[in-house]
Amino acid sequence: MIDMLNRKNQKQMKQKVHKTTGMVRRNRLIKSLAVGLLVIGFAFSSIGAPLVRADRFEDAINALRAQNEQNQAQAGQLQVQASSYQDAVDKLQAQINALQVSIDANKAKQADLQNQIAAAEAELAKQKKVLGDNIRQMYLEGEISTLEMLASSKDLSQFVDKQQYRNSVQAKIKATLDRVTELRHQLAAQKEEVEKLLKDQEAMQATLASQRNEQNSLLAYTQAQKDQFDQATRANNKEIAALRAQQAAENARLFGGSNLVLGTACDTSKGDTYPSPWCSSAQDSLVDRWGMFNRECVSYTAWKVYESGRYMPYWGGIGNANQWDDNARAAGIPVDGSPRAGDVAIKNSQPYGHAMYVESVNPNGTINISQYNASLDGRFSLAYNVSASGLVFIHF
Repeated sequence: MIDMLNRKNQKQMKQKVHKTTGMVRRNRLIKSLAVGLLVIGFAFSSIGAPLVRADRFEDAINALRAQNEQNQAQAGQLQVQASSYQDAVDKLQAQINALQVSIDANKAKQADLQNQIAAAEAELAKQKKVLGDNIRQMYLEGEISTLEMLASSKDLSQFVDKQQYRNSVQAKIKATLDRVTELRHQLAAQKEEVEKLLKDQEAMQATLASQRNEQNSLLAYTQAQKDQFDQATRANNKEIAALRAQQAAENARLFGGSNLVLGTACDTSKGDTYPSPWCSSAQDSLVDRWGMFNRECVSYTAWKVYESGRYMPYWGGIGNANQWDDNARAAGIPVDGSPRAGDVAIKNSQPYGHAMYVESVNPNGTINISQYNASLDGRFSLAYNVSASGLVFIHF
């Protein structure tokens, strides 16, 4: 049954290897597509085609994230399987250790019985010698006639005592000889029983050790497969980070205008009025009064509208930037393509879009803006001479 289970586990592991290989191939294809998209984007820019949107990286990023979810699910399953193998190894090792204690005790008993048998053999040899001496003595005395023995005795009672003493010594020696012989037989039987038990225990220990080694092999194989999934996840994360960096650069180019001034969260020296603790806490660790995560572009623009004394609706749960113009129209708030100071400018890129606060409008139609998270790092920034082309403006 154990062999059948192990063969089943090995078959499942091989299937997971094929699945891992397929994921790695898809990962390479996604990377090739992402690089191809980037090259194509640069080629179009060089010949005067329209700007490629910054959200073009999201498809590759989302594909990598989906692959990571699959990798992590597979790694989780393998971790559960590895834990099961480790538990089996630990239990088998515990049985082996307990059996070793019993084997050691039986070996000590075997050595003790051997010593007792040696002592019994020595006692038996001694008693045999005594009996032999006694028999020789009785033989010598047997050549003396009864009349001679009687004549050499002082009286009849002394003759009787001599005869009784000789008979008593013979009986005692015989009894001792019988007892030692019986003890030797008993010890030999016990020793044989212990030796058989030891043989069975050592065979069982060898079987358990073989099972433990097999479980260890399955554990190592499973851990190796899990490491492959973990490695693929780490590679994907590196690729996501690289794509994010490219996306941040693209966002800066699209939303930064000709003059981009980067600051930090709560950077009052640059004119950031976004309040603490929202600006001083880690990005996405708090939810603002409009149901949006802190240090995001929409949370900042919601604050700016509120700070100016105008009404800012609660758009929690429908608060992505590319939803704001639709939300505004549904609420009866004007939306068009003509910027004014105090507007919220929306870039309807996927999957989230971007929201900026219009600080002022330049005579040439470009705008000066303040914003959060343009570079996807939760930072405050100012941008000047941003093109209004492709943007919509909410007139709160």
